[in-house]
Amino acid sequence: MGFYDKIVESFTEIREKLSTDPATNESVSSALAAELTLISTLLIATILLRHISIILTIIIALGLTLFLITNMPLIPKLKKEQSDSLDKMLFYIIVTLGILITVIYWGTTNV
Repeated sequence: MGFYDKIVESFTEIREKLSTDPATNESVSSALAAELTLISTLLIATILLRHISIILTIIIALGLTLFLITNMPLIPKLKKEQSDSLDKMLFYIIVTLGILITVIYWGTTNV
C-alpha cells in the first residue's frame, strides 16, 4: 500500500467518524490540499522568522514539527470548528487580520 493510499484511508476513517456522508474523491482531495496548504503556510512563516532570530526559528520549527507529527491530520479537527456562528467567524477574522498586520509590519521593518 502506497503512502497516498494510507493518507486516503486515514481521511476516510476520520470522515466516517465525523459524519455519515461517504468519503468521495473530492472531499479527500480537498482535505489533503487544505492540509498541505496549512503545513506549507506554517513552515514558510517559521522560515521567515530567521530575519528576527535564528535560534527562535529553530525552536519554533522544532515545536511546529512536533505539533504536526502528534496532531495529524488537522483538517477533521478544524472541521469541528466550522459553523455559521457569528462569534467564531469574528474570532477567525480578528486572528487573520492580526496575522496579516504582523506580517506586513515585520515585512516593512526588517527588509
